[in-house]
Amino acid sequence: MDRLETRELVYFVAVAEELHFSRAAERLGMAQPPLSRAIARLERRMGVDLLRRTSRRVELTAAGSVFLEECLSLLDGLDSAVRRAQQASLPPRLVLAVRPGAGSGLIAQLLRSYDGVEPELLFTHDRTKALRDGTADVALVCVGSDDLAGLRTIELAEENPVALLPRGHTLAGRATVTATELRRDPAFAERCPPMGLDEMLDRVALGRLIAVVGSAAGERLTPEVCAVPVTDLPATTLALGWLEHTTRHSTRHMARPEITALVRAARRIAVDHARIPAGAS
Repeated sequence: MDRLETRELVYFVAVAEELHFSRAAERLGMAQPPLSRAIARLERRMGVDLLRRTSRRVELTAAGSVFLEECLSLLDGLDSAVRRAQQASLPPRLVLAVRPGAGSGLIAQLLRSYDGVEPELLFTHDRTKALRDGTADVALVCVGSDDLAGLRTIELAEENPVALLPRGHTLAGRATVTATELRRDPAFAERCPPMGLDEMLDRVALGRLIAVVGSAAGERLTPEVCAVPVTDLPATTLALGWLEHTTRHSTRHMARPEITALVRAARRIAVDHARIPAGAS
């Protein structure tokens, strides 16, 4: 059969999500009869029933459920392709996604070793999603906890977890604490809030936040805040991650020059940290 059109995928997704032809037509800004005809034509072209229709309801068939998941992935990929093409037409720009609470030491070391456009920092918990949807170009990711499928990575450093506590807190004078103990305090955040480290330290100093971050954050402590090691949480291996784009006709790395330059800087840091042998590719 001929290749399906994007319009057909959009029509099907609307019906599959609404499970109601009239609501789907309203969502798409079209009349209901042509939408029904378009879905029926799509099913004929594919040779499978995607929807089960009765007088009272519309349901997805097994084939329809699979096709919905694939359509959503394809449409997301198309949106990302448009964003990346738009970004490629702009002046050189590099967005580095980092986790909230990340210490500045590793980032500063990376940027000192990098000769290129000044990166913009994006603080986000879902750094791999930022890479895949084109919001970020490169990211500091956590090996073993982030979804690294489809990414190239270079391991840079290992960080142990520490709790940021106000100096006057009852646990502040302890040599170590546990996450269980921290959870008893209503100010404890199970996940670091999506903000820069400076704002996080201000909130901790005011007694409004207790958070667990990487040990590198200790380089930025203020007099009102202390960092206490957390013994029942694992260490985190930080790595630089980026997408390796390919085409049907080539498996060559298609990264922009500024991304390639940052990757080279990361390799130099990895060698310094004895993560990989000198000269490794």
